[in-house]
Order: sequence, then C-alpha cells, then structure tokens
Amino acid sequence: MTKGTTYLWVVGLFVLTLLTACEKGGYKDGVYTGQSNADDTGAWGEVTLTITSGRISSCQFITLQKDGTVKGEDYGKVNGEIANQDFYNKAQLAVHAMEEYARSYVQSGDLSKVDAISGATIAFNQFNEAVELALEQAKN
Repeated sequence: MTKGTTYLWVVGLFVLTLLTACEKGGYKDGVYTGQSNADDTGAWGEVTLTITSGRISSCQFITLQKDGTVKGEDYGKVNGEIANQDFYNKAQLAVHAMEEYARSYVQSGDLSKVDAISGATIAFNQFNEAVELALEQAKN
C-alpha cells in the first residue's frame, strides 16, 4: 500500500465515523418526556420518547384537557354522550392525529418530516414543542 492509499483509507474511515455519529443524532439512550405549553383552552400535549442506539425507537403522544383529563375516545362528548356529532368528529380527528404524529415520527426519525393533519394543527404544534423539549433532555 502506498502512502496515498493509506491516507485515503484513514480519511475514509474518519468520514465514515463522523457520518455514523451524525446519523445517531447525538442522543443518549433512555426515556424522555416533554410537555408543551398550554393552549388558549388550557390544554397541553405530552410526549414520551424512547431512544435506543441514539435513535427514536418509540413515541407516545397524548394531549390533556385543562383539568388533566386525557383526550381519548370520550373527547368531544358531553357527560359521556355525543351531543354534537360534528364537534365529536372533529375532536376524534385530533385524537387520531396524535397517534399518527407519534407513528410518523418514529418511522421517519425526523420531526421535520411529520406532516400536520388538517383539523389537528393545535395538536401538531403541541407535539412539535413537546418533542423538542424531550430531545433537549436527551442530547449528549
């Protein structure tokens, strides 16, 4: 092997090492939680991220009403009943969007590749804010 070839191998290995480190995102393995600020109604979002080998391996996202009640299958009901079908449908769209945001983030590994769902932009903004806060805790 010539000096030039050896130099190229060393540079190549160095670049490969840098690329691998960047690919991991510089995050420590663990479980991290981020909570968004409250919206105009007092509701907020909460993300729990699991990072394995420097990558997002799981993500849970919930939003909670002002009283701390999780927005789930009853979100949009009044006293356990659907009083307004249109309102209930919109509320449930947001609930399903929360699941989609978390799934999409794990799949892509890139927050900028998670698309907002029409009718669930408040949840989208809360998701982004909560993820950013969780990732701040996970930085190396």
